[in-house]
Amino acid sequence: MLNTPVEFYIFGLTLAGVALLHKRTLMVAVMGLLATIAYKLAYSGFAHGVGWAGFGLHLGHEWVILSNLLLLLLGFAVLANQFELSRVPDFMPRLLPDSWLGGAALLLIVFVMSTILDNIAAAVIGAVIARKVYAGRVSLGFLAAIVACSNAGGAGSVIGDTTTTMMWIAGVSPLVVLKAFIASGVAFVIVAGFAAAAQHRYQPIVAHVAGDTPPVDGLRMLVVVLLLAALLGTNFVGNAYFPSQQGAAPWLGLGLWGAILVTQILRKPDWSVMPEAGRGAAFLVCLVGLASLMPVDSLPPASWPSALGLGFLSAVFDNIPLTALALKQGGYDWGVLAFAVGFGGSMMWFGSSAGVAVSNLFPEARSVGGWLKQGWFVPVGYVAGFLVLLLAQGWVPTATRTQSEGVGVEAADHHFDPNAAARFWGDARGLVDRALAEAAQRGR
Repeated sequence: MLNTPVEFYIFGLTLAGVALLHKRTLMVAVMGLLATIAYKLAYSGFAHGVGWAGFGLHLGHEWVILSNLLLLLLGFAVLANQFELSRVPDFMPRLLPDSWLGGAALLLIVFVMSTILDNIAAAVIGAVIARKVYAGRVSLGFLAAIVACSNAGGAGSVIGDTTTTMMWIAGVSPLVVLKAFIASGVAFVIVAGFAAAAQHRYQPIVAHVAGDTPPVDGLRMLVVVLLLAALLGTNFVGNAYFPSQQGAAPWLGLGLWGAILVTQILRKPDWSVMPEAGRGAAFLVCLVGLASLMPVDSLPPASWPSALGLGFLSAVFDNIPLTALALKQGGYDWGVLAFAVGFGGSMMWFGSSAGVAVSNLFPEARSVGGWLKQGWFVPVGYVAGFLVLLLAQGWVPTATRTQSEGVGVEAADHHFDPNAAARFWGDARGLVDRALAEAAQRGR
């Protein structure tokens, strides 16, 4: 404890402030960021140097990531507004089942969308639909499920999440990342089942009544399609054909905003959504900026237990620098890590960009206690999906294109032991059986 850098204490106090003062999250994040910058200027220095020169070099290293986050979160607020004004969400009661299966189907739509779109886009579209089909009464647990399903869908796709895109740029094969869908599928079943049932008890899906749906604004829906196409095209073309230029500018955010400015000729968005979106975006930028200032130069040795831990860490610590460190270190099973850092952030509302975007639409989601209490099935889905993936595929580290041949690949002493997993499940089943037996005895 005495050797722990001061920056980590500031980071911990900032997270505690976010948890306790969920109506003042931006103020807490700004204070934490400024306090850390002041300390590093005066005492410890930055990763690239000391004083203001070191701070300038740090900003030069991080500005693309931070500006991309800012542009995307603001842009997705505009996209969500255009989608809502198109009145397409009003048609969803026609398509979704009236029972709890309607909620599960909506979560499946979010999951599938996030495999081909950015997971933030999938989350905000899902949240807008949920607001319509549940008459504005969306439980915090269902919001957590929307975020979790968007992150689950993006975990196995190199264009579905920033972290998987980083792996793709570094030379990780998309086929290696693809196996994350095994874990994502397990997590989805758990999360969607519990969340949809709980939401149905809280507020059933609005039943469709013939003739009660206003006409769709075709031009506004065309705007939504064009924005998504610009996002997808910028992401794919940039990473497939110009990977070395991805760190030069926030191309994804610029591509989205270029499309927004052009398409407003067809239909102007409601710019009144920007202040709330701006506060949420500024909060995440401050939190990510604060995380980038932490003196983390390396991760634990690559292994499946460390990957499992990184998933839990992603709930409170930005997964972008964690992924960058893992790529630099090497020796990971990238499919396992993709699920861990991608889905792990869903366990807290500020653990992923999708969670912050959804909280801009539903400010009540900024309750750490409520998120953990009502979204309890998210960590359960994470652990279950992680273990099933290991049982099915094992721990298979691979080198990236940017690493020398064979460096950090073997990690033989960290291979997953199926017998250990079987013992784990046996012990867990024994505990559940004993708990049920005791409950039955008390009931008598």
